[in-house]
Amino acid sequence: MYASFRSVGACVPDEIRDNQWFTQRLDTSDEWIIKRTGIKQRRIAKSDEQTSDLGVKAAQVAIKRANIDKKQIDLVICATISPDYMCMPSTACLIAQKLDLGHVMAFDISAACTGFIYALSIAKAFIESGMKKNVLIIGAEKLSNIVDYTDRTTCMLFGDGAGAAIISSTENKDEAIVDVQCSSDGSLNDLLMTPAVHSDELSCMQMKGNETFKIAVRTLTSDVQKIMEKNNYNNDDIDLFIPHQANYRIIKAVGEALGFKESQKVLTVEKYGNTSSASIPMAINECYEDGRLQPGTTMLLDAFGGGLTWGSAIMKFSPNI
Repeated sequence: MYASFRSVGACVPDEIRDNQWFTQRLDTSDEWIIKRTGIKQRRIAKSDEQTSDLGVKAAQVAIKRANIDKKQIDLVICATISPDYMCMPSTACLIAQKLDLGHVMAFDISAACTGFIYALSIAKAFIESGMKKNVLIIGAEKLSNIVDYTDRTTCMLFGDGAGAAIISSTENKDEAIVDVQCSSDGSLNDLLMTPAVHSDELSCMQMKGNETFKIAVRTLTSDVQKIMEKNNYNNDDIDLFIPHQANYRIIKAVGEALGFKESQKVLTVEKYGNTSSASIPMAINECYEDGRLQPGTTMLLDAFGGGLTWGSAIMKFSPNI
């Protein structure tokens, strides 16, 4: 039994927050933000719109596109660092309830920007073990809840949104997710973090930007090289290189180091900013909606986030037609 990537969906909040919003409040400029990050705008959820609400909307699209009954879903995994509640209930439980999935296994994972790839790895393992048949994986974030809008080093980087996918069992090896690899290094935890719950500090994201940039470029490049070498893939075998949308300079540096063509690279950071675990599925959804993602398209995913965590995946788009 193999795991296949059947469908994708996304939810983008209505409010567009452009760079002008920040220039009116902080000592910065539109030119500086674009030059340093490549970001022109990001989406912000409404005050009464929670992470689970974004996840539900993305999941509804993915379920419809998968051509399955929602009652066939037997596992829900939500990757998030901005859950509705601090510890419990999990955002996945809330999403399952709002989707009316019944008594289904559901849990959250916390792997920051690598969360969607971690969820993909877990879904693949559950399916290949025979324990589950249809897994709903979601990357959902309301990062505006944990951003300090007085911190000019981080606040303009992040936005809100959600992406979801259905991973299903198949006996057809040609439809199988080729490989997923994930790793971490907790010794570098202070580069990108939110303070502990017992801290007196404001529980907002904190980042050491320069150090994170250097390690991210090096790690993302190395991780892609390893997974491609392991599976005997070369650049010409990849149709879409979909990295985590953190910062245009990181994506550009990694893309150049790996030698991918512009036509292979997927960029959405300009429109949505860094949406952490939601960024990769949102980017995949963008490709689906603009026609770049077709049945049989080979995707290479690559992400790096707080923890530190990182991961990559090679898979084909195998919809139920």
